[in-house]
Amino acid sequence: MCLGIPMKIKKIKGDFADVEAGQLIRTVNIQMLSHIREGDYVIVHAGFAIEKVDPEKAKDTLKIIDEIH
Repeated sequence: MCLGIPMKIKKIKGDFADVEAGQLIRTVNIQMLSHIREGDYVIVHAGFAIEKVDPEKAKDTLKIIDEIH
């Protein structure tokens, strides 16, 4: 099973971005997406941002993940 996590883009550095979900911060590759900005939410899988997502849906998903954890 694969799991993609919604994460918020904190800082863009060329083809990479620092992303955050709760206390988890990672650097991911953003080459597959165009027109993303700091503050956007993206689905991250295996170190790559693979899809831009609606902020409200991302927050709802993160809330559910936090409740499970």
